[in-house]
Amino acid sequence: MKILVFGNPLVEEDSLALKIAKVLAKKFPEIDFKELDAVEEIQNEGKNPVILDVVQGIKKPVLLSNFAQLKTEKIYSMHDFDLGMTLKLLKKLGFIETVKIIAVPISYDKKKALEETKIIISSLFSESV
Repeated sequence: MKILVFGNPLVEEDSLALKIAKVLAKKFPEIDFKELDAVEEIQNEGKNPVILDVVQGIKKPVLLSNFAQLKTEKIYSMHDFDLGMTLKLLKKLGFIETVKIIAVPISYDKKKALEETKIIISSLFSESV
């Protein structure tokens, strides 16, 4: 199993997924936590990606698995092309079939994020066995 990790280590509110992924990799050595720099790289990672990222507007870590749950804004330039929009486009083009996003709230407590994300990953891993 592989989990694709997104974030920017230089931007505090966008770095939590990267920080907890390092700890989670030790807890789950059978899972490859792969950091991606660009959302466009998802299309090379299989038809059913599992993603760890921070998300705005949620109160606790959750698992998103429905494309309808991905909110997208109007696009005025390529800077507005976010993860949600990219995933919907890749689905429409047939590059991916499903997606599971382990969504962690922006500015969430690191320790709580780690513990709650462990539970989500454990449930995902038990599904695939």
